[in-house]
Amino acid sequence: MMAARPFASDAEVLAAADRAWWALGREDWLEAFAGHPRIGEREGADPRHVATREWSRQEQVGARAADPGVRAALAEGNLEYERRFGHVFLTRATGRFADEMLAELRRRLGNDPAAELREAAGEQAEITRLRLERLAAP
Repeated sequence: MMAARPFASDAEVLAAADRAWWALGREDWLEAFAGHPRIGEREGADPRHVATREWSRQEQVGARAADPGVRAALAEGNLEYERRFGHVFLTRATGRFADEMLAELRRRLGNDPAAELREAAGEQAEITRLRLERLAAP
């Protein structure tokens, strides 16, 4: 991204970010995933990503406002997902309620590992896009 500067428009920034993300490999994706907290939790597993904690907190307001039963199911589902796939469950939380994210988690538990890695990478790309758009907003 730094080498591609300057960008003539926000659209060019978004396109460059998308190209850069999809050019990365599995290990890079897993490193990025590690910076995200579990859905319904506040802090990511990787302390190198302190700068994005506030964004994650804001994005996950729908999960934290859920009733205790849904929060418990999310916590249990997060652990099951991590045992199955070896990384945090990643989904766009912005604008979503906890029950929607729980349904998404349960659906994705049925994916095979390769398909799930790709789906999680797509969610990361969407999260990145939303954050870049927020940075570019006046």
